Amino acid sequence: MISRRRALALFGASALLAGCASAVRWDSPSTAQHTVRKGETLYSIAFRYGKPAEDLARWNGLGDGSLIFPGQVLRLTPPAATAGRGQGTRGSGAGASAPRPLPRLPEQPAPAWNWPTTGRVDVGFGGKPGPGTGVLINGRLDQPVVASAAGRVVYAGSGLIGYGQLIIIKHNETYLSAYGYTRSLLVREGQSIRQGQRIATMGEGPERKPRLHFEIRRNGEPVDPQRFLPTR
Repeated sequence: MISRRRALALFGASALLAGCASAVRWDSPSTAQHTVRKGETLYSIAFRYGKPAEDLARWNGLGDGSLIFPGQVLRLTPPAATAGRGQGTRGSGAGASAPRPLPRLPEQPAPAWNWPTTGRVDVGFGGKPGPGTGVLINGRLDQPVVASAAGRVVYAGSGLIGYGQLIIIKHNETYLSAYGYTRSLLVREGQSIRQGQRIATMGEGPERKPRLHFEIRRNGEPVDPQRFLPTR
């Protein structure tokens, strides 16, 4: 018979493993639903799963998506076909029906982007270390980080694992930019930002090096920022 102390240790290890497994499932891109956690916004959830926030709002009937709350369950895919209610007898004409598909949001042009900070791109799009969804720009601690284009801050915080302190700016209904591994956040959610405005200072990224994680998303999907930034 194992001792009480040994049993408690095994239970603790099992609980830890179960927690890790649930975290993996929660981060999985194939997840169909997401339960809102404290401190999350619709944009941080959309960013995590690579979805347009506007689509999540429409799929869940959220209006502008500003009123979400901890414990709320959000669907991460479009509404599927549903069986018609009050089906009659066979041959009555009543039967399964599918809702009309929601129209895609209109494609809007990209803004004229500028570099968010000085320094060399050390890790390109899709590279490691880092999440691979943007580029890593080398620099020095507390180096200024500026908005790559004008827009509105839709997220500023540290709730997304793997990005450190992160700022997300919405430029239009199609394009977002994101700035990770920052040391100081100089803007707040809801604030309108002009191009070149200082929004943060550079912090430490992977390998404890001063770096900025910068990315551009088009309709929720990460794209290579160097395709959009001016040559330098």
